[in-house]
Amino acid sequence: MLNILLVDDDSEFSDVVCHIVEFLGHNIDTAANLAEAQQWFENNTFDHVFLDFMLPDGSGLHLVEHLNSIGQSPKITLISGHPSVKGKLAEMCAPNVGHLVKPLQREDIERVLNPKKNTEKKKKQPSIQKHFGTLIGESPVMQQLYTMIERVASTNANVMLMGESGAGKEVVAQAIHNASQCEGPLVATNCGALSKELIGSELFGHEKGAFTGAIARKEGVFEQAANGTLFLDEVTEMPIDMQPNLLRVLESKKVVRVGGNKELPVDCRVISATNRSLEDLAQNNVIREDIYFRLAVFPIDIPALRERKEDIELLAKAFLEQLNDENGTDFIWQAAQLKELSGYEWPGNVRELRHAIHRAFIMSDPKGKTITLPSNLESPFSRVIKKSQASQVSAGQTIEEVEKDLIHATLDKVQGNKTLAAQMLGISTKTLYNRLNAYGGIGEYS
Repeated sequence: MLNILLVDDDSEFSDVVCHIVEFLGHNIDTAANLAEAQQWFENNTFDHVFLDFMLPDGSGLHLVEHLNSIGQSPKITLISGHPSVKGKLAEMCAPNVGHLVKPLQREDIERVLNPKKNTEKKKKQPSIQKHFGTLIGESPVMQQLYTMIERVASTNANVMLMGESGAGKEVVAQAIHNASQCEGPLVATNCGALSKELIGSELFGHEKGAFTGAIARKEGVFEQAANGTLFLDEVTEMPIDMQPNLLRVLESKKVVRVGGNKELPVDCRVISATNRSLEDLAQNNVIREDIYFRLAVFPIDIPALRERKEDIELLAKAFLEQLNDENGTDFIWQAAQLKELSGYEWPGNVRELRHAIHRAFIMSDPKGKTITLPSNLESPFSRVIKKSQASQVSAGQTIEEVEKDLIHATLDKVQGNKTLAAQMLGISTKTLYNRLNAYGGIGEYS
């Protein structure tokens, strides 16, 4: 058991690291700045220090110097939020000082705390190739997608990803970011999950005292994504009256924080995503035309899984390989099972496939070697969709009418529970309320 000190001013990040370290069986204390860290060392010794490079009262390197001056020499891992800094830190520090880039994974922490174990147990190289570090598939439509990613990655053009729910829009956004090799981070936010009152603060930031509860200045996601990539998921769920503010930032590349009056330059590529079709966007006026053309300089349609069935076997093997690595198991697929997976339509796309494999993994006999697939691959979500479509969809209905019927059928199924209905429909509760308001039917489910 090791005694560990984490020095970082991000309380949410600290909570996550503490949870992981305690799960691994070690003791951990925290400090939010250099002064607190130095106080800890007055009466304590630590085996390992996780140390943020940038702290409110100075650089983490000052603590390294302090420890050298008082004769303490715990192992130190410097943490930075920017990959480009890692190489510079390596040049500035002694060989016994390690470096990690946020966000940290359990495997990262376990590797630095127990290097002997990781030396003895070499991690297997994945047998399935991941293009740009994220994407799996060798089908013709995926090859076309890889070509588009390569072309746009060398530019700073804004990209709009269009595709069905579960097709992998966030994974494609990560692939574009990786291929771009930009210095800054990938910052993601879901526009459909933000209330109308908070979306301005989330996107553009706010000054201290700008509104009730604004106890400190906050950088918006545009600033956080400096020299990197900003991913706006469900961008078409953004309130229509907020879209002019977004347009102004896209055109001027400057933001004004809520409650502020100073224009701040921002420089990041914007990748947006929607599961709505172009026809839906045009007919229902959910996004302004000028916003669309600013966001969709380079639109990319992400293929549904049924359009690349030859990739299902590769995906299934990759997902099972990951589960085996995480759980220390060695389950394998049978040829008949892979054929069965490839024969299903997967209306929920890659997300549904991953979920089905995870569910089968949990239900399989740990003493066996072969995954046990359920007798029916169809998920409860898919059954609700099919039942609603079979009973209510008819030729000649508009997309809006079909969507309205589906939402009402799902709400009826769960006795008006909006949270559960939103989960079954694969949308946020905020999006569900927006749709109900648009249809004038929210009163029925109050």
